[in-house]
Amino acid sequence: MPETSEITVVPPWPFFVRPVLEALENSGSKARQDIFQFVINASPFSQEVLDATISSGQTVIAHRFGWALSNLVKSSWIIRLSKGIYQITDEGKVWLAANRTTDLTYSDANKIFKRYWQQKSSKNVTETPQQPLSSHGDQTPIESIENSISVLVEATKGELLSRLRASDPTFFEKAVIKLLLALGYGGAEQRGRQIGGTGDGGVDGVMDQDALGLEKIYVQAKRYAETASIGSATIREFIGALAIKGVSSSDLSTIPSGRPKL
Repeated sequence: MPETSEITVVPPWPFFVRPVLEALENSGSKARQDIFQFVINASPFSQEVLDATISSGQTVIAHRFGWALSNLVKSSWIIRLSKGIYQITDEGKVWLAANRTTDLTYSDANKIFKRYWQQKSSKNVTETPQQPLSSHGDQTPIESIENSISVLVEATKGELLSRLRASDPTFFEKAVIKLLLALGYGGAEQRGRQIGGTGDGGVDGVMDQDALGLEKIYVQAKRYAETASIGSATIREFIGALAIKGVSSSDLSTIPSGRPKL
């Protein structure tokens, strides 16, 4: 008998319908975790598949198993006897006997389960509408939402960087100061201000780290291309500007160099 190929991509939730029913077929009842372990052991999932997670930290495979379990309960193919304890019904056994080798697709699942969702909703018109069973690709609706949010965040980050690079120097300097204050510099009282402009001596902003203003952070805001690095000459110029402000040489040892973020 040929070996079953290792599953290297997390299957969509309909894939888990049959193994869940198989897990309960010959048992009076079984705990959710035991059902899940049976499903995991029944297929040769790669370690990469087992380790993949969604943003909440839950594994993708456990998330999709949960969707299958939920739909099986709604269809009455299995019942929940108590919290986390499940049992297969006669209807579930009938389907399993007729589909012993069937791996459901999204299209199949919609045809099978859609009517159960509609029946559930029709019992109470005030009930919150159920989420659609279909999804984008192999993702559940929750995964699709998370993926869409991720795309929007990345697009927003790119647009923000482009606008900052294209903004006038004064606006850019103010944005840098606001960002540093938001990160916690300047203390809880948000003590920071822009001092850039003509005759600023190369220092664009300053923040007080204590209530008396004895400890200060001086800021120089510069825009570089994404692949550019801050050169040593620029750093020396900034050190010179700080010396004019009265900053001692011992305070300059922590000034970083390298590739900037903006």
